Amino acid sequence: MASAKHSDKAVDKTIDPRRLADSLGAQFQGLNGVHPGQWPLAPRILCGIGVAIVVMVLGYFGYWSSQFEEQEAGAAQEQQLRDQYRLKTAQAINLDALTAQKAQVDQYVVRLEKQLPSKAEMAALLSDINQAGVGRGLQFELFKPGQVVARDYYAELPIDIKVTGSYHDIGAFAGDMANLPRIVTLNNMELVTNKDGALTLNAVAKTFRYLDQDEVAAQKKAAAEKKKKGAKK
Repeated sequence: MASAKHSDKAVDKTIDPRRLADSLGAQFQGLNGVHPGQWPLAPRILCGIGVAIVVMVLGYFGYWSSQFEEQEAGAAQEQQLRDQYRLKTAQAINLDALTAQKAQVDQYVVRLEKQLPSKAEMAALLSDINQAGVGRGLQFELFKPGQVVARDYYAELPIDIKVTGSYHDIGAFAGDMANLPRIVTLNNMELVTNKDGALTLNAVAKTFRYLDQDEVAAQKKAAAEKKKKGAKK
């Protein structure tokens, strides 16, 4: 008898899914015209969940999304400021070394500028190049300065030259070009043997000079106008 009673209790505790579904479905019937506060428990719970989801979606797109974007922008800015702080801290630590390096660079620039003649000194430099060849016993068949090519901070002057002489004299002339106090380079060199055994050197000697303030201003203005035209295209 005790075993039969225990079996009946176990059966009573078993949940019937169909009966449960019918019970929940019955709670959703006849809700038209009834105040939501008087609805059964299941419809009120589902309605509350739906309202909460709608509020969350509207809140996200209407308010929270912009807050998230501001937060991400703030985080990116914070990282950028941290990187700048590390960089400036490293620079501050190495300030003495950086100052010394700057002084060395300034001295190097000054030395280079001294090797670049001004516009007024170009005539003297051309005379030095000519005298270097004459002093080596070379005969100039051509000495023709070309068109000045303006760069950002300096101007380049090509000179077409053609000199005739012995091999050793031409070699000494090339060495003299390298030892001039101003920068002079020999380019596009072509050495031809003549019928009498002499050599003829065809080359383009290039010398450089720094731009004066007016020329630098003109270069900057031209570069700005070119950049402006490129932006319009």
